[in-house]
Amino acid sequence: MQKKIVITGFGGQGVVLAGRILGKAAAIGDGLESTLVQSYGPESRGGACSAQVTIADGPIHYPYIQHPDILVAMSQAGYDKYRERLNPEGILIVDPDLVQPVPGAGGFSIPSTRFAEEMGLKMIANIIMVGFITAITGAVGLESARETVLASVPKGTEEKNLKAFEKGWEYGRSTLKARARKAAGQIGVFA
Repeated sequence: MQKKIVITGFGGQGVVLAGRILGKAAAIGDGLESTLVQSYGPESRGGACSAQVTIADGPIHYPYIQHPDILVAMSQAGYDKYRERLNPEGILIVDPDLVQPVPGAGGFSIPSTRFAEEMGLKMIANIIMVGFITAITGAVGLESARETVLASVPKGTEEKNLKAFEKGWEYGRSTLKARARKAAGQIGVFA
């Protein structure tokens, strides 16, 4: 098993922290191998940045990702740069308030930035996204991700970040349930 994840956005969104949380959750919590390669422009806030996380159940021989299995785009420029590289069977996740995918791109979306603003702190959009990624992809375990979030955020912000993670997780689970009902032909049927 090997999952190659690229999270892309712009500086100040916490893209690298999101990648670090996924990698640590996999390695420490789930007992898997993981690598993190981060990239950002010379302008820290507002410049392009990305985190490349590889998670595997065996040795990882090359940490750089050419063709991600999971692409998480939190900026239009990041989406435009990586969308052609996404594996054909890959999973696309976007923040629809910041990214307009090409028609027919499919994938999943969560308005993580809007949710963060509604929760009173725009800086937690990345943690909402981590919760959503965890629910949608299963790349890391729920408890591993939850514990890593708590260990990775600044002291005094743990409760707010945990609520953000739960918001993303719940939104992801409800998205998957809705898709399953649709696939089963149960549109409009409440279970």
